[in-house]
Amino acid sequence: MKRISFIYRGKKISIDTEKLGLFGKAIGLMFKQWENARALLFEYEKPVLMKIHSLFVFFPFVAIWLDKKNKIIQIKEVKPFTFSVSAKNDFSKLVEIPINKKYKEKIKALGFPRR
Repeated sequence: MKRISFIYRGKKISIDTEKLGLFGKAIGLMFKQWENARALLFEYEKPVLMKIHSLFVFFPFVAIWLDKKNKIIQIKEVKPFTFSVSAKNDFSKLVEIPINKKYKEKIKALGFPRR
């Protein structure tokens, strides 16, 4: 587990994440059960610009793209079975937070879900 913190709308938000290795980065939230899914941290040694998808992810999640200093580059709600989602700029970290009861307060602080 790795705690990650960032500032959003003037508030510091900290969240415990599961830091992923190479295989974990390939799988992400795919095939996870909604109520048991944990926040995931994708860290890269160099800034990258890559797309993600939510194929075989059966629940929505919030994606937060961060630079190496944990400054938010972009934040987006990702719906299940979305073919392609990307940040507008290079990023060093990506945090995926399932929209479930476990993260209810964090998701609310981020202004999601936007329905």
